[in-house]
Amino acid sequence: MHTSKGRDAAQAFLVEGTRAIAQIAQNSPHRIVEIICQENTKAAVSPDFPFRRVSRAQFRSIALSQHPAGPIAVVSIPEAWKDPTLPAMPGRKILVLEDVQDPGNIGSLVRSAAAFDFSGLLLSEKCADPFGPKAVQASSGAIVSLWLRRTRRYRDLLWDLKQKGFRIFAADIRGTPWKGPSGAEKNLVIVLGNEGNGLSSETMDMADETVKIPFNGKKVESLNVAASGAVCMYLSTLLDGDPCASVPL
Repeated sequence: MHTSKGRDAAQAFLVEGTRAIAQIAQNSPHRIVEIICQENTKAAVSPDFPFRRVSRAQFRSIALSQHPAGPIAVVSIPEAWKDPTLPAMPGRKILVLEDVQDPGNIGSLVRSAAAFDFSGLLLSEKCADPFGPKAVQASSGAIVSLWLRRTRRYRDLLWDLKQKGFRIFAADIRGTPWKGPSGAEKNLVIVLGNEGNGLSSETMDMADETVKIPFNGKKVESLNVAASGAVCMYLSTLLDGDPCASVPL
């Protein structure tokens, strides 16, 4: 499960650390296949899950990090994550990523999306694997807290969302400084592009608005995509009546 091929074969991925596992146990306990712990250690996890103790050498060979801390969970991958269709009920707020290639950025964006009450994440096929070790670690257990789709048909699904009444906000350095939605939008999509090249012209053409985060351009050339996404998602919580509107930045 350290490789994409292995994860596809097992239909599972690994999560390391007590806090990340506890997050999954709280939100998606049915996805935990088993907990693996090093012998002669105490695992601070629920006894409700299948449990296996292994030798120190075995544990280190399974672990995602060089110096593993805490237990490891085997977690099932959501069955529909490669489907070229949207869920029947996609929710109110969706994050779309086009060709974001750094797995750490993917994981950080997943974590922010879950924190700001986004329902789903739509990724292009060229995005990094959200179930890879670095992405899972950066998501801190939030990886199964929202629905995911990773498909070459992501623009078709983006169009489907537009047809369903979602307003599409594309983040781009040339956009209009954004202070968040006007409040009239009931459903919205935030679209973020590749770390170096941004969004494609085809995707930009689908946007209702092109927006940017104001920053001091004299000190930095641009914002990291994970930072930009987090700010955009926070601003989206300022919709009237949104339960996340009181979340501090």
